[in-house]
Amino acid sequence: MKFSATNIPGVWIVEVTSSQDERGLFARTFCADTFSQHGLVSQFPQCNSSWNAKKGTLRGMHYQDMPHPEIKLVRCTKGRVFDVVVDLRADAPTHRKWVGVELDANRRNAVYIPEGCAHGFLTLEDDCEVFYHMGERYVPELARGVRWNDPAFQIEWPMHPALISERDASLPDYVS
Repeated sequence: MKFSATNIPGVWIVEVTSSQDERGLFARTFCADTFSQHGLVSQFPQCNSSWNAKKGTLRGMHYQDMPHPEIKLVRCTKGRVFDVVVDLRADAPTHRKWVGVELDANRRNAVYIPEGCAHGFLTLEDDCEVFYHMGERYVPELARGVRWNDPAFQIEWPMHPALISERDASLPDYVS
């Protein structure tokens, strides 16, 4: 695995290296020891997946509040998505900055998201599935979100969403 830092401290792009032969390929997508060596969380008590039927489906921007903030390792297992992380850590020099990465099932790449960051994605084609390793169990009363098009972040989405849930569309603007 290859770890690439982004412009937001703690957000990493994780690329896999594969062995290929006439059967296909084999790739390690997670190794607790390798993640620990990079100072990253390597225990994930919960995994989630979301399936998205249509291109242009937007999910986000979600996070979980204290005292159980989430760390996520997110991978697209079918299709392609534009994945976005926004730094909500008020004391960080990158507060309110965002990073976007295309996650592609064929590339098997992932993004590691530290606590204190909001996360969302936009599907780039029909029939996409996204798989999440979660560093914390879901606590419904701590679930939070901010609006996907909040001017405080100025996220440059590759297209306007065609489908967004009522809940996500009505998330509030960020108040720092």
